[in-house]
Amino acid sequence: MNPIPLMERMLSSASQGISPLFQSYESCRPEYEKLLPPAEKEPSHTYCSSTSKKNHCPGSCSSDVGIGSGRLARLKSSRVRTSVMAAFLFGLLFFVMQSPPIPSAPAHSSSTSSLLPPPSADGAARVAHPNGTVQRLPDIVIIGVRKGGTRALIEMLSLHGDVAAAENEVHFFDWESHFQKGLPWYLSQMPYALPGQLTVEKTPAYFTSSKVPRRLQQVNPGAKLLLILRDPTERVLSDYTQVYHNRLLKHKQHQPIEEVLVLKDGGVNLGYKALNRSLYYVHMQNWLRHFPLDSIHVVDGDALIRDPFPEVKRVERFLRLEPQINAANFYFNRTKGFYCLRDHGRERCLHDSKGRAHPRVAPDILQKLYRFFHEPNRKFFELVGRTFDWN
Repeated sequence: MNPIPLMERMLSSASQGISPLFQSYESCRPEYEKLLPPAEKEPSHTYCSSTSKKNHCPGSCSSDVGIGSGRLARLKSSRVRTSVMAAFLFGLLFFVMQSPPIPSAPAHSSSTSSLLPPPSADGAARVAHPNGTVQRLPDIVIIGVRKGGTRALIEMLSLHGDVAAAENEVHFFDWESHFQKGLPWYLSQMPYALPGQLTVEKTPAYFTSSKVPRRLQQVNPGAKLLLILRDPTERVLSDYTQVYHNRLLKHKQHQPIEEVLVLKDGGVNLGYKALNRSLYYVHMQNWLRHFPLDSIHVVDGDALIRDPFPEVKRVERFLRLEPQINAANFYFNRTKGFYCLRDHGRERCLHDSKGRAHPRVAPDILQKLYRFFHEPNRKFFELVGRTFDWN
């Protein structure tokens, strides 16, 4: 719609509302002044013609207009207000005509670059703190796998003075509710790191999520990835054990492991999520579409349990960290049945939920699982160019 005619009508209406009244007063002003007390009379001027007196002045139309200089002031004030209002409306319409349309919501983009906060002077996304530390995108991401030993790995990495670790699993790239919060939220989950320190976060579910590799590559393509894996069958049993205990705590029913692993016809239950998580080559193929193999270091989770120091040294070399972690940082806790850590005289072990005993599984079912994973394991070994001691 063209706003010009509308503007003209508004201005015309605003002026017409005051015009007849004001003109009537001006034409009859000398007659009105005769009726005023001396103190209220304004300087005498002749405004009224004989014709206008006959038609509008007192005696012929005295009821048309109020009497007194107060009335004149109010009329003038009203006219000023009308003029101001007309000017305001004119300006408002002109602004609407000239202003570009403003969308009611930001346009959606398929690129995750819109999630990035303003870059710092060196081009990196970060949040600086007055004490010289920064929250920045992680240099290292432990991508999985669930029940592979990710908590032990990040605790052992934290022994190194040049590593700053996020406290909790972030789940930024795999949970939509977190991903939609954008990178400012992701940065807020990172630890404050000193210059020269490497930042690390871990979320075991990243490895088996189909959408995470692309998202992580778009946001943080230079990240070094750590993937800790165990024998697929052992990992399945650990997965079941965790779910089993969680359901016990919540007083929920649980299925015996045989019913979960094997169908009634004797076949392996391919619908069981824990089995899918142990098909490492399927998920690794997806990661290699977005990250080169030399940016992913596979940690042997079974070896980390048996003898952690050699595995941690390999991680140090992969991350190009100055060697700091040594054999004295580890000691075997006979009560718990696994290695614990020493850090500057302070000892700490993983939570009691780690290292739980697995349920007893019939030998024939174990053999069925070993056979099931044999071919997927072989394909995984080909992808990464190394083998592992998995049954």
